[in-house]
Amino acid sequence: MAHSLDSFALDVALPVYNEQAAIEQSVRTLHDYLSAEFDATWRITIADNASTDDTAAIADRLASELPGVVVVHLPEKGRGRALRTVWLDSPAEVVAYLDIDLSTGLSALPPLVAPLLSGHSDVAIGTRLARSSRVTRSAKREFISRSYNLLLHGAMAVKFSDAQCGFKAVRRDVALQLVPLVEDDGWFFDTELLIIAERSGLRIHEVPVDWVDDPASSVDVVSTARDDLKGMLRVGRSIVTGRVPIQAIYAELGRRPFDPPRRPSFFGQVLRFGVVGVLSTVAYALLYLWLQQLVPGQVANFLALLITAVANTAANRRFTFGVSGRGGAVAHQFQGLVVFGIAWLITSGSLVGLHALRPDASAHAELVVLTAANLFATLLRFVLLRLWVFRQHRVGAATLGQLVTR
Repeated sequence: MAHSLDSFALDVALPVYNEQAAIEQSVRTLHDYLSAEFDATWRITIADNASTDDTAAIADRLASELPGVVVVHLPEKGRGRALRTVWLDSPAEVVAYLDIDLSTGLSALPPLVAPLLSGHSDVAIGTRLARSSRVTRSAKREFISRSYNLLLHGAMAVKFSDAQCGFKAVRRDVALQLVPLVEDDGWFFDTELLIIAERSGLRIHEVPVDWVDDPASSVDVVSTARDDLKGMLRVGRSIVTGRVPIQAIYAELGRRPFDPPRRPSFFGQVLRFGVVGVLSTVAYALLYLWLQQLVPGQVANFLALLITAVANTAANRRFTFGVSGRGGAVAHQFQGLVVFGIAWLITSGSLVGLHALRPDASAHAELVVLTAANLFATLLRFVLLRLWVFRQHRVGAATLGQLVTR
């Protein structure tokens, strides 16, 4: 039943921007379903994201006609901004959101919300990637969706299956803790919220859904994917640096013994090492160009490689291979310097070879050769770091896991 008092069980948010063609039918369909099928008290909140067509007027009319429907008008666009505003202001026990096109079958709504109302789970998501899900969409969108989730799992070491299905719910007390930490105001809002939730030891409940693609969707897949990749890097950095206090969240809400972020998969390690490697190569090139104006080329190469090697080992230790804390840090840096020595021999050898072939080689020619040699040395460094430098940590973690499960 709809509810208009100060507290109720469920608040379903519908973020909309220029949806005049779909909003009325979707709101009435959802209202009819909740009235007939949902026993707990509920409310529908239309979050108008600064629409420039007739969406706002239609939303106001629906709110005046249908009990349990309210409207919030926002001055700026952004699904994440809309959800942040509506969820944090809601008095409901559980806050949820649906895409306005209602691509997800509403029959999945009760099983989505039930474990949150009972206190069994903290966050609930619809998944289109479960075996029992029934999904109708183009091969292109299927490929993009699965590729995105594969990349997300590899890069962020998470387990939830479908980050971007527009069918999610959160307990209000959890939302009050997590939502203020989410920086994204757009489409990455969902993913960022889920990453923080899982890393903080919260329980994420997944519901297989029936889902039909909306061919009229206005989402720009390319720009959204680009923004999501930037978002992954940002949230990963925030967790590593402690800007997102996952330990504090766990202490308040967590459900499992807290442990540091899991060691990334091999694919995730390659991806993260690549990011660190690119940044290290750029830093090396800039350092070399500056230093070679002050000291001979070999010395410039040594210093640039040494500085970037120390930073590279530290970044890979934490970001790529998931090693946290100070334990073993000195040993890892020592081993990293051995790897650096090998890399230095490779790059120095390339410089010697260049000067043997072209004694009058310019600084830019040296840079090209050294950069190519450094890329090869970076590949070798990954192999040595994975199989030697951090191998002891990997075995130790596995042994600890076996002891815990006994």
